[in-house]
Amino acid sequence: MRMIPSSPHRTKSRAERRIFDRLREAFEDQGELLPVAFHSLNTTRHPTKRFGEIDFLICGPQGIFVLEIKGGGVSCHGDRWKTVDEAGTTHDLRESPFRQAHSALQGLLSRVRAAIPEVDQQFAIGYGVVFPDCRFEIVGSEWERPMFADERDVRDFEGWLSRFFRHWHKRDLNHRVADPTVLKRISRFIRPEFEVAVPLHVVVRDIEDSVAALTEDQMFALDIIEANPRVLCHGGAGTGKTFLAMELARRWTDSGGKVALVCRSPWLKRYLEARFQIPGLVVALADRLDTALVRANSERFDAVIVDEGQDMFDMMTLDRLDAAVAGGLAGGRWCIFHDINNQSGLFGAIDADAFSYLVTLGTAMVLLRTNCRNTRVILDKVKSDLGADMGVRGTGEGPAVREYAAASVQEAALIVERDLAEFIEVGGLAAGNITILSALPFEKSCIAHLSLKAKAGITVLDEFSLRSFPPRFVSFAEIAAFKGLENEAIILVDLPNQPAQGIDACIRYVGMSRAKAVLSIITLA
Repeated sequence: MRMIPSSPHRTKSRAERRIFDRLREAFEDQGELLPVAFHSLNTTRHPTKRFGEIDFLICGPQGIFVLEIKGGGVSCHGDRWKTVDEAGTTHDLRESPFRQAHSALQGLLSRVRAAIPEVDQQFAIGYGVVFPDCRFEIVGSEWERPMFADERDVRDFEGWLSRFFRHWHKRDLNHRVADPTVLKRISRFIRPEFEVAVPLHVVVRDIEDSVAALTEDQMFALDIIEANPRVLCHGGAGTGKTFLAMELARRWTDSGGKVALVCRSPWLKRYLEARFQIPGLVVALADRLDTALVRANSERFDAVIVDEGQDMFDMMTLDRLDAAVAGGLAGGRWCIFHDINNQSGLFGAIDADAFSYLVTLGTAMVLLRTNCRNTRVILDKVKSDLGADMGVRGTGEGPAVREYAAASVQEAALIVERDLAEFIEVGGLAAGNITILSALPFEKSCIAHLSLKAKAGITVLDEFSLRSFPPRFVSFAEIAAFKGLENEAIILVDLPNQPAQGIDACIRYVGMSRAKAVLSIITLA
């Protein structure tokens, strides 16, 4: 059976992990009839709870089914249910496991029916409970024998699932047959609401308050990456490469292995370290991998993930990666996220032979096409000015890009002050949501010509300040150092008022693409 996600989703339950493995092993020879099992699916339309959770949802040609998992011991006296965990602690249940599964199923169906009315005409629908750690002998009116599995059935779980499916098909007097097209629509409807990961600007501890659904092609990319030991994943700025790198790291460390997330920018390293503390994950600079191995008390990492890989396509860096991953680059597990077409060259020239070598290692090539950072207005501006494709869709229409041609650095500074006042005082943006990016250091930038009051409200970023980004004040950074990061509003300054080519085009591309919603460009004649 195909599992989503491919590893158990944030659970400490040994019972759920055990059933996860049993489901994954079931019906491996079914081909196109292979059902999909979603683990830990949240539903917001539960009949009796504000939020409900489905342990496992099975969706396939056989129908749509909910499985509730109850590990440890189980008892029922009258209508009071109790479970006993591995530590011997007794827990009272508010309702029977069967009622819990049934109500969760109804909550899910209310959402599916609203989007796909055909579901009732084409799918057998049912629910069941699995007691993997005990022999369930309780007799009740809420269930029949095929509706539950206990420790006896778990030994041949595929056999029990077949009986479970047949039971619900017999109860379905209409003998419904699932249409493959409708089945695909249902799976797509369920999956974006299910598979979530933390966006880069949100601290991990705030996950319950702010999550972002993975786009369909990002989920496809994760599927390809997990199915192949070596992957080159290409996408323009804003297609979620760093975001995916962190989600991939979470999955690869779930099994207990040691994983290195490698980048070249000290700024990006500090930023990621401060916000994503994943057990088993080491964030390391490419030229400090040997030190990272010593600190991890390991000879080699079980897997390596590279972010901003276009900065590391040279044979010296590949030698370091080869020595750091178990099995080497030729036989190890790795994924390199890169934007070789648009962002290469800021940290040195790309060695074409290095990239070609990686391609020869039985490497899967994955392309990200959906932009999930920038507005469509910003995407169109980057494409029209630079001819660079940053993907499709974007995050919405957004405000128009502001463009100014200043005659002097003093005039540019006045424009910056006016924009800042409008963004903060009129637009209501928090100062920390605004970053000024320059092609020059602060002392040579037009920002050095701001009034004393305006300069007092600006903090110059360095790699250590990225631990608490965004800051309370408006921030300033050189464009190259800010690569891999983003902010709501970007003011781009100190650019020549002429068409950009070569490395200048790369710098402008990086600067423009950092803006999520608001972009202001101030050029100098």
